[in-house]
This record gives sequence, C-alpha cells and structure tokens, in this order.
Amino acid sequence: MTAIDAAFRRLRETGEKGLVAYLTAGDPDPSTAADYFRAAADAGADLLEVGVPFSDPTADGPTIEAASRRALAAGMNVPKALELVQRIRKTHATPVVLFGYYNPFLRYGLGNLWRDARAAGVDGFLIVDLPFEEAGEAVRGMRAEGLSWIPLAAPTSGMERIRAIDRAGSGFLYLISVTGVTGVRETFPPEMMAWSRKVKSAVELPLAVGFGISTPAMARSATRYADAAVVGSACVKIVERHGRASRGPADLSRFVRSLKSALR
Repeated sequence: MTAIDAAFRRLRETGEKGLVAYLTAGDPDPSTAADYFRAAADAGADLLEVGVPFSDPTADGPTIEAASRRALAAGMNVPKALELVQRIRKTHATPVVLFGYYNPFLRYGLGNLWRDARAAGVDGFLIVDLPFEEAGEAVRGMRAEGLSWIPLAAPTSGMERIRAIDRAGSGFLYLISVTGVTGVRETFPPEMMAWSRKVKSAVELPLAVGFGISTPAMARSATRYADAAVVGSACVKIVERHGRASRGPADLSRFVRSLKSALR
C-alpha cells in the first residue's frame, strides 16, 4: 500500500473527506516555499501537491501562472523541486504529489526522474499535459519505482474513457470541475454535482475534485460525492499576498485549517 492509498484509507475509516493542498515549488523562494508547505501539512492537509513551475502552464489561470513566473525567477527547476521535497520530508510524512508539465520532466530524463523522485520522497505524479493514450511508458516507469500516476478527467471526458483512465491510474482520480483553467471561483457550474456523482459511481479510485475551490463551503460541496477537494489558487493567493513575510505561513495555516474543518 502506498502512502497515498494509506491516506485515503484513513479518511474512509474516520469518515472524513480529504484535502489536497497545492502550492508552487519555489514561490516566493525555495526556503520560504518549504515553510508554506509545512504550514499546510501542519494545518491538516492530507496530501500536498508540489507544483513544478513551467514557462507555459496551459492548464493554469493567472494566479498559478504568476506563481510559476515568480518561482522560475527565483531559480526553481525540477532538481530543486526534488530538493524541496527532501526538505519537507525531513519533518513531515504527508504524501506528496509532484504536479507539472511533461516538457521539464522529459528534459530531466524520465527514468532518472522516477528514481530520483522516489529517493526524494515523492509519492506520485500528476502530469497535466500527458494524455492517457500516450502515458503508457511513463506510467510503467513510475510503477517500477513504486510511484502513483494520478490521472485527470475533465467535463469533456466520456464515461468510457474515464473508466479506462481509472483502470490505468493509481492513487486517486483528479476530477476537473470546469472546462477551462485553474483559478478562484465563487460557485461551481450547476451540472458539476450530478457529474461528480456519475463519475464516482463508475470508478474504483478515490475521487478528488479540483479547479476553482476557494472557500470551506465550496470544499464541502465539492466532496458531497467525491473523496477529497483540491485547493490550489486560493492557497497560492496567500503566498502572493505575503511573500517572504513571516506571517504568510501562519495565514495559510488558518485558511487550510478552515478548509479541513469543513471536511470533517
């Protein structure tokens, strides 16, 4: 059983819904980023998504895109993202998913990446722009190192494809709540609830809903049928607002604690 599997098993046993907190590696700088990740874990995040910055983040809205620019300007890259995970691992056992785009990972070298990621303490990968149909070789390499491949399903994914993705994936299925990019929203599309219920009934993997969740109430609503909520842009906005200020991690901690409270 992987650390991600164990986290969802614990959530089922306690009757809680999970919280996946996303932050961008290296934002506002590598050292302070580690403090923000630790604050999220201490406040109750069940999983951490460590976003590897990329110059063309096609799935991300302006908040995370700006975070990627800040992180790249601070010198963040794939090797330094792995170093960041190592620093987090020295103090926290919270499962870590490395979130990113295929280009930087391919340039690093996939075989080396899976090996080095496992050594650093990464538990799984979510590669936004690697289609399921083309992921076979990468998925085999991840699994050989004991890493989970977290698949994505969008509102435009047909149920036949979602079932195939579910069979091939591991860890959890990331269900995108909207067509479009990441970003803070005030409400979900009216059809999202019925759609998440339909997907939940058709898959075996735990289901995590993301894109747009910005409040505890939205997190609770997103997990009516799903097993976890993914909160990214709203967390990143706190980093954007405070930067290196010492009160930043404390502010993030309060926000994450409020989200997790709504999911218990």
